[in-house]
Amino acid sequence: MTTTQRVVVMGGSSGIGEATAAAFAADGHEVIITGRTRDKLDAAVLRIGGKTTGYQLDAGSQADIDAFFAQSGTIDHLVISVSGSAGSGPFAELDLDHLAEGFTGKFWPQVRILKAALPHLDSHGSVTLVTAASARAAFAGTAGLAAINGALESMVPPLAVELAPLRINAVSPGVIDTPWWDRVPEAQRQSLFDGLAATTPVGRVGHPEDIAKAIHMLANNGFITGLVLDATGGANLATGR
Repeated sequence: MTTTQRVVVMGGSSGIGEATAAAFAADGHEVIITGRTRDKLDAAVLRIGGKTTGYQLDAGSQADIDAFFAQSGTIDHLVISVSGSAGSGPFAELDLDHLAEGFTGKFWPQVRILKAALPHLDSHGSVTLVTAASARAAFAGTAGLAAINGALESMVPPLAVELAPLRINAVSPGVIDTPWWDRVPEAQRQSLFDGLAATTPVGRVGHPEDIAKAIHMLANNGFITGLVLDATGGANLATGR
C-alpha cells in the first residue's frame, strides 16, 4: 500500500506543471498546485481531480513565497515548473534588460522557492527543477535562454551534495507543445514544430505528459540525485546531420 505524500508543484495550473500534478494525483497523493491566476488554478484543480488543491501566488514575489511555506506543512516532493519567455533573440540585438527579465522570470523564482522551501522539505524527499535543453544546445538566438537555464542546471550537482539526503534533480525539456508557445502565431508555430519533428529521432515534438513522466520518475527513485535529465526526444543527440 502506497503511503500518501504531500507534493507541491509550483507553476501547476497548465502545461508541464499540470501534467506533473496529474501524475502524482493519480498515485493518490495530496497535491498542491500554485499559480498566479485563481480562475486558471480552479480549472486545473478540476481537471486534475483527486486530492488536489490550488494556492494562488506570484512566484516572483518573495512575500507570496514565504506566505505559502509558512502554512505548507512538511512537503515530500517539490517540483518547480516556473518559467518565463524573456531572453531569446539574436545576441547582437539582444536587449540586456530583456535578458535580465528572463532571469527575473525563471532563474530567481526557482532559486527563491527552493531556498524558502528547505525548512519544510522532508529530509529524504526530493526537489525537481524544470529547466530547458537550451542550456546545452547550440541554436542561434538562444544564448540568453542558455544562460538562464544553464545557471539553474549548474547548481544541481553541488546542491545534491550540500543538501543530502534531500535529492535535487532537474528535467531539461526540449520543445514541448505547451501554452508557452501561444505567443507564436499558430501557423508559424506549427511550421516550427513540423520542422523540428522531421529532424528529431522520435519524429515529434514533446507533450507535457512526456516531461511529467520524467519528473515523476525522478521524484520516486530514491537512488537518483544530482542529475539533469534530458527529455528532448533525442534532439540533443549528435546525429551527424
